[in-house]
Amino acid sequence: MTIRWYPGHMGKALAKVAEAIRRIDVIIEVLDARLPLSSSNNRLEELRSNKPCIKVLNKNDLADPAVTKAWVRHLERESGVCALPLSARVHADAKQLIKLCQKTVPHRGRPGWPLRVMVFGIPNTGKSTLINTMAGKCMAKVGDKPAITVCGQQIDLRNGIILSDTPGLLWPDLQDQVAAYRLATSGAIGAGAFDYTCVGLFAAGFMMQRYPERIREHYRLAELPDSPAAILEAIGRRLGCLITGGEVDLHRAAEAFLRELRAGKIGRVSFEEPDQEVVCPSR
Repeated sequence: MTIRWYPGHMGKALAKVAEAIRRIDVIIEVLDARLPLSSSNNRLEELRSNKPCIKVLNKNDLADPAVTKAWVRHLERESGVCALPLSARVHADAKQLIKLCQKTVPHRGRPGWPLRVMVFGIPNTGKSTLINTMAGKCMAKVGDKPAITVCGQQIDLRNGIILSDTPGLLWPDLQDQVAAYRLATSGAIGAGAFDYTCVGLFAAGFMMQRYPERIREHYRLAELPDSPAAILEAIGRRLGCLITGGEVDLHRAAEAFLRELRAGKIGRVSFEEPDQEVVCPSR
């Protein structure tokens, strides 16, 4: 199944971001630490020109620590880029990000010369949660579904920094379907745009290749099944996702599996690594 998802407000919002970015001093791009490449928007590189950019690797507590360290090194090879792993709900992490913004542009942040920061990212990477933590109160709408924020706003942090929020912005054409399936696995794409069974098979295939023992131990399997479909079936039986006749409901099994994978219940997992392409079987 080909995944396509681009809510109508995103095209208009991108045009507004392109205009607003001219008046910005620092850009914070919020990425999902489990898939920093797939959760980035390549249009940002075109728009930001030479402006400094802090790439926040959010949901760091869900990602494989060794892989995240490799991503930090990889991302900071780019000129003008700093990378910071964090958890958007942790106030100490938000304070660290604020200090990094101030250090990046030390000549701004004085009365009459505020430090103008734009927060940018694709849907469901935790952008609104991070803004609320930085502000110390609920300023941006938060939800567990993608595309919650549909219009931008400015937030005065009252420390010399003014934040510009933006809607979650995907690129219009998801030509890279491996990236699209990774995004669907992570929860960044709306559920109506993909088939749970297909994405569950993709995720099971990836876990079979990269983290097989996590699957076996979490679901208490005597041995790891030999195909993604067999893994989903074993998970479905373990979780009681059965239909009449005792057969496994693969859709329900995939939903339950993805829910636990996204929540970190199977362990800290990264879905991609720098300079490495993992092709996952779907059957």
